[in-house]
Amino acid sequence: MTKQSNGNVVHSVKSNQEDIYKNLEAVVRKYAATTFLRPVADHTREAFEKASDFVCSFYGSKATGRLTGRLDLVLDSGCGTGESTLHLARKFPNVPVIGIDKSAVRLSKAGNERQLEVSAGASCDVPANAFWVRAELLDFWRLALDRVQAGEWNVLHHALYYPNPWPKESEATRRFHLHPIFPVLMRLSPVTELRTNWEIYAREYKEAACIAGDCLSLNLDVECAAFNPENPETAFERKYQTAGQELYRTLVRVCP
Repeated sequence: MTKQSNGNVVHSVKSNQEDIYKNLEAVVRKYAATTFLRPVADHTREAFEKASDFVCSFYGSKATGRLTGRLDLVLDSGCGTGESTLHLARKFPNVPVIGIDKSAVRLSKAGNERQLEVSAGASCDVPANAFWVRAELLDFWRLALDRVQAGEWNVLHHALYYPNPWPKESEATRRFHLHPIFPVLMRLSPVTELRTNWEIYAREYKEAACIAGDCLSLNLDVECAAFNPENPETAFERKYQTAGQELYRTLVRVCP
């Protein structure tokens, strides 16, 4: 537990798990050989279609004539209030960036004036390539992978910033990399960037990615290290950094 200069308490991750989950390899290999078949929620199908329409209209509005073949985009999964989506939209100005979160309350704050000021250093407009949708991540990812495998989408970069770590050992299989959805996540984008303030989560994700990559015949380059962002990209990241907590990043690249 640490305190910011304003006196607010910022809790670090507390867990009864002292190292990488003991059954990680068995769990990852099990799910790499299965398909996640839970029905897709109707509201996520609707949200996905809105996101798909935005991607098409973004390229159409640029009058490039590029509405055939793969359309490039970036996904910001679990975007919360959407600040990270703004940063990503500025990093990738020529492609649509889709921020996804399941909370309507959090998304209601996306793109507000204060957020724009914090993320850009000065008040400005929402980038034209930024778009937010309320959806269940696991369902959205499966629908997106269908588009990827059909040759319609190319997810250039997939951001997973500060996901719920489910820190109790008994909750480990609720983490993305220990869930049946992980094979979908691995195939979705050639670049996945995880950020977390829990070292074990970052190391687990790296280990799980390497194992899943082997199972799925993916040639991977995986990096995992502590990092100190020059410009925090989420409210959580800014809060953790200000409180002096160590931050970690795991970068998974699928190589040709």
